[in-house]
Amino acid sequence: MKVCIYGAGAIGAHIGVLMKLAGVDVSLIARGAHLAAIRENGLTLEIGGETKIARMPASDNPSDLGPQDYVIIALKSHQAWETAEQVKPLLGPETVVVTAQNGIPWWYFYGFEGQYANLQLESVDPGGRQWKAIGPERVVGCTVYPAAEIVSPGVVRHIYGDRYGLGEPTRKVTPRVKRLADAFEAGGLKPSIYPEIRNDIWLKLWGNLCFNPISALTHATLDVVATDTGTRAVARQMMEEAEIVARRIGVHFRVNIERRINGAASVGAHRTSMLQDLEKGRALELDALLTVVQEIGRLVEAPTPTIDVVLALAQQMGRVAGVYPTFPEVVLDDDRAVAVH
Repeated sequence: MKVCIYGAGAIGAHIGVLMKLAGVDVSLIARGAHLAAIRENGLTLEIGGETKIARMPASDNPSDLGPQDYVIIALKSHQAWETAEQVKPLLGPETVVVTAQNGIPWWYFYGFEGQYANLQLESVDPGGRQWKAIGPERVVGCTVYPAAEIVSPGVVRHIYGDRYGLGEPTRKVTPRVKRLADAFEAGGLKPSIYPEIRNDIWLKLWGNLCFNPISALTHATLDVVATDTGTRAVARQMMEEAEIVARRIGVHFRVNIERRINGAASVGAHRTSMLQDLEKGRALELDALLTVVQEIGRLVEAPTPTIDVVLALAQQMGRVAGVYPTFPEVVLDDDRAVAVH
């Protein structure tokens, strides 16, 4: 079983090192100083008081690695869009592409029936780049719950969590998703196969769409955002709006808003990924977390006033800091989003 981790950053390292040490044939796509360190010293994962080092093929050129059984895209959503065509040398006739990103994925409406069948979302896949280059029929969805960070080139520190959600867009529990789950389990990870992965995608998104931008705007840690009276109220309003949008396209939530907010508060003084990106001058992942909810909201005629305000503020903050837009700028008209190139 050949697995390529496309993006050997924090989450990519968490998956890749543990799979490799469990005997899976793993290779990596990385770049820069991180790639150089991996080639020289292997990829290091600091986890549970231990230091695990795995040596495996690593390159910045997918053509060096050739077709794979599975390609796990462990990039931010905007990075995955930018590099969609570069994935092609890794794809054979039966290659499965695993989208391990936060937010609503580009393939979301693949497998739907009725008016939304195969609808392409401009806010997360302008011009249908990933839809055309990869193809939704290859995809297995993946929700990511662990947190990790790169502490130096070639070295990643695991912070918490080992759960991953896996599921087919077609709502079938297939041999290929079972085989993938087995590879996760072999590495000591805890995958759950969901017949409807979209429910888990929205459950994860439910927190990210409010906690990430609020923390970036206020520079507050997760525990503060989730417990301060004012920011907790804003988060709740955003989640209520998102819930209405999601339910109109068939999503079911297995927990309520209060439990989701309290769960975030219990994580403690964690700096969200968006706050970390802002502080380090990296592009903000706003479109897959907020703009897409705004786009779907207009599609299903569900107003998103609080989300609209927070998104506008976060976008302006990002533009001033030089870290947004990450896609070609998206302008929403009265019907849906269109990309302006």
